Amino acid sequence: MTGVAMQHVPYHGGGPALTDLLGGHVEVMFDTLVTSIEHIRAGELWALGVTSATRVAVLPNVPAIAEVVPGYEADGWQGIGVPKDTPAEVVDKLNKEINLILADPKFAARLTDLGGVPFASSPVEFAKFVAEFTAKWGKVIHTANIKMD
Repeated sequence: MTGVAMQHVPYHGGGPALTDLLGGHVEVMFDTLVTSIEHIRAGELWALGVTSATRVAVLPNVPAIAEVVPGYEADGWQGIGVPKDTPAEVVDKLNKEINLILADPKFAARLTDLGGVPFASSPVEFAKFVAEFTAKWGKVIHTANIKMD
């Protein structure tokens, strides 16, 4: 969207990449707030921008990239899944318990403090979310003609 050329450096996980960023071996990283927020708070990392559509509460002075690059949004998320043949009653029980945890004020506050956003949903809602997310990034991959190394 900006024409900026960057070299992708593949890592086996965010931990080794973050270690190299902190060690000065790479110059920039797109990381999750949950893993980098404490380094930002400690002054070990400088947050240049957040990839969500708007600023985030835990870093109110850090601009959203969309403020400079209109239409930019690259949120990440994490979810819990089970094998497709898992009995419906097990799926429903897990969903109910996970949503209870996400609704717990103490848990929600801690997750929010780390830069996360609690997102309770049903299995049907979550499946729809995953399908839409996949379609969105599929379009990006196709439009940018991105190929696997």
